[in-house]
Amino acid sequence: MIYLDLFLGFLKVGCFSFGGAYGAIPLIRDVVMSYGWLSDEMLTYMIAVSESTPGPIMVNLATYIGSSQVGFPGAVIATLAVVLPSFLIILLVTAILKTVLKNKYVQAVLRGLKPCVIGIVFSTGIYMVLNNCFGTITSIKADIQAIIITALLAASMFGYKYFVMKKLSPILLIVISAIAGAVVYGI
Repeated sequence: MIYLDLFLGFLKVGCFSFGGAYGAIPLIRDVVMSYGWLSDEMLTYMIAVSESTPGPIMVNLATYIGSSQVGFPGAVIATLAVVLPSFLIILLVTAILKTVLKNKYVQAVLRGLKPCVIGIVFSTGIYMVLNNCFGTITSIKADIQAIIITALLAASMFGYKYFVMKKLSPILLIVISAIAGAVVYGI
């Protein structure tokens, strides 16, 4: 039964996650919480780890959650389930890409989805910052260490953009956050 739950849960994530992994985080959170596979805190940690390891976040999360539930077979099932819809959609899109992309209705749908994806990614980021810095609504507590790291990252990003006149690389932000986390929380 757990194998079927893993497959269907991550198939749902793969089918309904638009905008990439960051847009899928709320859906992944819903699926993981509904099945009780991880706590909210553990899921937040795994999102951070999945972000800093090579590969897509959704695949990394699916692999970890499947592995934590039933070992290697679970990792394989969850990973295949999360990538299967994208794989099939890419096959379909490549077959009909030239004619479909010229259609004005398809263009309208794509333009309409863009603000939705931006909103989902933005709200997920705000939720994660608030949840990690100030706790949940039921247990509000300020985490000074998390606030310091968040402020350091924001200052790094905006300071770099102001002084160098270019955006700071996301990879460099990940490295800065890893170093700050090691220093603030202790190795």
